[in-house]
Amino acid sequence: MLLRQQQRLVISSSPTIFMASKHLLKPTTPTLPLKLSLSSPVTISAFPLKPNSRILPISLKTSALPYTSQSNVPRPVYSVNPEDTGNFSTRLSILKKKLEVIGFDTEMLKPGQYSHLTCPKCEGGDSMEKSLSLFITLDGDNAQWLCHRAKCGWRGGIRAFVDGRSSNGSLNPIIKMKPKREITEKGLGLEPLCNELVAYFGERMISKETLARNCVMQKTYGNQSTIAFTYRRNGVLVSCKYRDVNKNFWQEKDTEKIFYGVDDIKEASDIIIVEGEIDKLSMEEAGFYNCVSVPDGAPPSVSTKALASEEQDTKYQYLWNCKEYLEKTSRIILATDGDAPGCALAEELARRLGRERCWRVKWPEKNEGEHFKDANEVLMYLGPDVLKEVIENAELYPIQGLFNFSKYFNEIDAYYYHSHGFELGVSTGWRGLDRLYNVVPGELTVVTGVPNSGKSEWIDALLCNINRSVGWKFALCSMENKVREHARKLLEKYVKKPFFNTRYGEFIERMNVEEFELGKKWLSETFYLIRVSVPLVILKSAFIWRILLSENESLPNIKWVLDLAKAAVLRHGIRGLVIDPYNELDHQRPPSQTETEYVSQILTMIKRFAQHHSCHVWFVAHPRQLHNWDGAPPNMYDISGSAHFINKCDNGIVIHRNRNPEAGPIDQVQVCVRKVRNKVIGTTGDAFLSYNRTTGVYTDIDGSSRK
Repeated sequence: MLLRQQQRLVISSSPTIFMASKHLLKPTTPTLPLKLSLSSPVTISAFPLKPNSRILPISLKTSALPYTSQSNVPRPVYSVNPEDTGNFSTRLSILKKKLEVIGFDTEMLKPGQYSHLTCPKCEGGDSMEKSLSLFITLDGDNAQWLCHRAKCGWRGGIRAFVDGRSSNGSLNPIIKMKPKREITEKGLGLEPLCNELVAYFGERMISKETLARNCVMQKTYGNQSTIAFTYRRNGVLVSCKYRDVNKNFWQEKDTEKIFYGVDDIKEASDIIIVEGEIDKLSMEEAGFYNCVSVPDGAPPSVSTKALASEEQDTKYQYLWNCKEYLEKTSRIILATDGDAPGCALAEELARRLGRERCWRVKWPEKNEGEHFKDANEVLMYLGPDVLKEVIENAELYPIQGLFNFSKYFNEIDAYYYHSHGFELGVSTGWRGLDRLYNVVPGELTVVTGVPNSGKSEWIDALLCNINRSVGWKFALCSMENKVREHARKLLEKYVKKPFFNTRYGEFIERMNVEEFELGKKWLSETFYLIRVSVPLVILKSAFIWRILLSENESLPNIKWVLDLAKAAVLRHGIRGLVIDPYNELDHQRPPSQTETEYVSQILTMIKRFAQHHSCHVWFVAHPRQLHNWDGAPPNMYDISGSAHFINKCDNGIVIHRNRNPEAGPIDQVQVCVRKVRNKVIGTTGDAFLSYNRTTGVYTDIDGSSRK
């Protein structure tokens, strides 16, 4: 006898998750004016008893749907038998909805196929590559994914009818929502302020009229009384916050969180947000009625987490509860306290309200190194006119990446007065070239030329000249040169004698031992090498040797070079970096990224390094293979890889050596300055130098500069 396969039944849940948004709703209707009479003095105590609010039964809320699991309510069920093709579309639809909640684009997803998507967690990094692979099973019930970016590696899975957990966390977080209490002045036992409390506010420069307008009351516990700040919306009491004269605070439990004084901003396009109720009252004394106070004070520091959804943003729920008042405001002045928590509160508010419409208050200086803390302090010690002036002089809230020129006036002044000394550039050491090109810290110079034109030799000679004139130090990432050969070339230029006395140097006296030792000391003090370090110890295992060699061979990419150059700046104070040449670096890139995009990216990285560390960078790039070359200097657009080499550099130079005796001396080198972004340091044109093959020294040719 055959048994029929049992079908598994699960509850259908299609949660809707609302995400946080800066775009808020429209305002409600205006409120009616309130009146309050003050009478009945009461004894004041500095140690009042806090009320014990009764906790009412709570209800649960999953996403946006009410949760009622306590009763036996029939629920819709689905068959998830894979053989039941009638429910395939249902399974796939629910699975896609769950994937959309996580952040996946499901439009092109098909069961039984792998799809390449942008990872919702890392968003593909800087290149925004589609690095995530997602697979949906043929029955449409299960999805698995993996991000292949090394810095991400996010993986996870989900079922259509089973609440799966991705590596990003729960898909159906249950948010407990307590019912809001309806409170009244009578039910809370609130009373008009006594004369003693009115006098207490008077000492803080808060008038009786301001207290009455804001319905500030008191509550008595036995023979003890406290200040009661009534939170109202449309004139209706919503919550109440208590404060004793020793600045102890507590609130009524299970009441809705809103701004204190929210009715005062219903029709306001400009509003002020302060940290405490007394600060809100102080603003009124200075003439500002469009002011509200937060109900919960300030956090100790700015949160490092991403902004939560509206339902989960419990600490700042009062913003969401008052969003209809905030939607139309175009200018929000954050007048929180001047201490660290107050600054943290301002940042948290700006994150949620939008920095672009926020201003911030700078409290006046109290004494050397100390400022007034809040609005009430300014009112008490300096008066309402100064407080009004402080608010009117509020500054734009800083937005990362958006600045005013005034922020850079110190730098501009230093540029104008030549305070740094290199504003007009550093001389190259050749008078014929100085008219065309000078070296400025923070710029990028791309150098090219056909093979064996002397690009590296010319750069070495330039570095020697700069070191001799201004004492700069340099980092050299020269993968084409052996260390000993590079040292020989630099020493010959420094000593101006050949390293050897054979072949090229047999007719000139070789550098002696003393000159050699002095040159070595100069090398050690001037240059720092960025090179792949190959192990010197011969390992017994050839397999381990191959692993180490493979690891070292994979290191020289542009990020590796710039990280080491940064260390050289911080440790040795280098002012120049040479990367020679481009094609010796590791240029692995994502399959979806073109070489043009990659070149643009690495040149941006180099320029940022140069500007941030005030370091000049020389980047050597070879031209592509030139067909039917006639011996003329190549163009900067001939560089292999991308036109971005000339488009993004600050200076572009072609080094060209004459190879035709009939065209002129063979030792003549043509320096073609093809791009100078900053007209202060030069212009385009050609300069001609004479190259001494024995010593590697370049010298001016009389009357050499030509255009």
